[in-house]
Formats: sequence, C-alpha cells, structure tokens
Amino acid sequence: MTTSTSIGLEAVFDPDLRNGTGENPVWDAERNSWTWIDIPARTIHRLDPSSGAHRRWTLPEMIGSLVLRPDGGVVCACETGIFDVDLPGEGGEAVVTTLATHRFPKEGMRFNDGRCDRQGRFWLSSMVMDISKGDSSGLWHRFTRADGLTETGTGGYIIPNGSAFSPDGRTLYASDSHRDVRMVWAWDYDTDTGTAANRRPFVDMRAMVGRPDGAAVDVDGCYWICCLDEGCIKRFTPNGDLDRRIEVPMRKPTMCAFGGPDLRTMLVTSLSRGPADLAEDPHGGRVLMFYPGAQGLPEPRLTV
Repeated sequence: MTTSTSIGLEAVFDPDLRNGTGENPVWDAERNSWTWIDIPARTIHRLDPSSGAHRRWTLPEMIGSLVLRPDGGVVCACETGIFDVDLPGEGGEAVVTTLATHRFPKEGMRFNDGRCDRQGRFWLSSMVMDISKGDSSGLWHRFTRADGLTETGTGGYIIPNGSAFSPDGRTLYASDSHRDVRMVWAWDYDTDTGTAANRRPFVDMRAMVGRPDGAAVDVDGCYWICCLDEGCIKRFTPNGDLDRRIEVPMRKPTMCAFGGPDLRTMLVTSLSRGPADLAEDPHGGRVLMFYPGAQGLPEPRLTV
C-alpha cells in the first residue's frame, strides 16, 4: 500500500532564491550546514539553518556534483575534471585546485551526478550535455586521491543520475533520467575493491509520469527518488516496492537529501530553465525543507 502526503509552500526556504538547476544537496554534520549546487550558474550554496546565514561561491566551470572533504572544503566534478574547492569567507570566488583532468570520448560532455561510497571513494558520472541527442556515451567513474580517476566499466547512460548506497554499502543504485529510459538499477557493490557487478532493474519508471533524478537512502534501506515532471518524491523499499509518495510544490524536483542534527530533515532542490518553465511551474528552482517522517544516513566524505 502506498501512502501519499503533500508538502506546501510553507516548506520553501527563501522565496526569492531560485536555482537554474539546483542539485546535489548534502548535510555537513560537523558544521551543521547544507551545501548544494546550481549547475548552470556555476555556484555552490551553503546554508546554516540555525542562523539562516546563506552564502554562495562561484566556480569557473559548471559543477556536476560535489562531495564533502573532512576539513570543510569540497571536491567538485565539473566540465573538465575533478577539483579541490575551498570556500573562503562569506562568499565570492571559490579557490579551485585541479586534482584530475579528463578527456571525454566526445565533445560536449561533462561530469554529472555523484557521491561517495561508505568507504570514502567518489563515484561520479559523465554525460553528453545536449540531451536531445539521446547519446548514451555517459558512464560511471571512480575517484580517489590515491588512484586518481578511473572508469568503472558501467556505461551506456544518457543522463546518469540517482546514485546512492545501501546502509551497509553493499548495494549501489543509479538511474537514467532520459525520457526514453527512465530506469533505476541496483548493483552488488564490493566494499573492499570499490567495484560494482550484477546490474539488475530495481525500479522501472517507464509506466509512471515522472523521470528519476537525484536520490537518497534512509536508515531502513529505502530509496527516495525525485521525480521530474511529476512533482513528487517517491520512496521504494529495498525490494523495489513503492510505499510512499510526497507531492511537492514544483514540477521538477531534482534531488533530495537527509540532514539536520537528527538526520530527519529533508532538503529538496529543483530546476527552472527560464520564463517558459515558470509559466507552468511558478515554484520551479526553489528549495524545500521539511520533515519526511524518516531518518537518513550520514553523508560520507572523500577520505581515500
């Protein structure tokens, strides 16, 4: 049985804030703050919910994803490579140091969705930016400071998204958001070697309205996925059964994350590509914070 709830506009953080493509929210438990990105604006946002302080920094390139560092900085996967990023003062220009460059197999590609596994390795995806081509040259990579950037052998993606790990770290989830694919898969994940095998369908969303985007896993091992074009977040049990649906004010939620001191707050980002989107989706690009009735897991940092 599926339980449905609805989140209203009271959950919107700062109605004047609107992202082009808000993505990748993460909770930094040591600093009690949220961090997320706006991809086309090349911007990192950081929010202290206790004080309401909101800062932002710009980068030279579009950011596909970021992960936390132990020292309070972040590591970003961008258009040309992987970068250490320091966030000085009250905002402005971020300080960027190259960790790894990458030559993509085709022109017009960049890095996209990604997160760390439970052991502190950065799993990140690549994609062709012009999604109208339907080009499945995207694939998943792995980055560590010790080994650099390596390919993982998991390719064939148009818009790779939805990366998440089960509580024990032994299952990897990922999706393809393209309208012609709309699938979420699961892999067996070797926590010793950082390799994935035995890909299998986890959720087939082709019969649903929405497209799978960013995701999170809760303490019960359930997988929460933002559904583009359907204006909701869905929770699937470890068996792949839909058991919860949360409607949100925007049609294109992009990614959800758990945070707060008890990891019971959910932050949701969304997208708005301009006036045409806003005509149909007046709350597109906004950020939500609310209590979903579940508890999340600490976000791993890049530690290897």
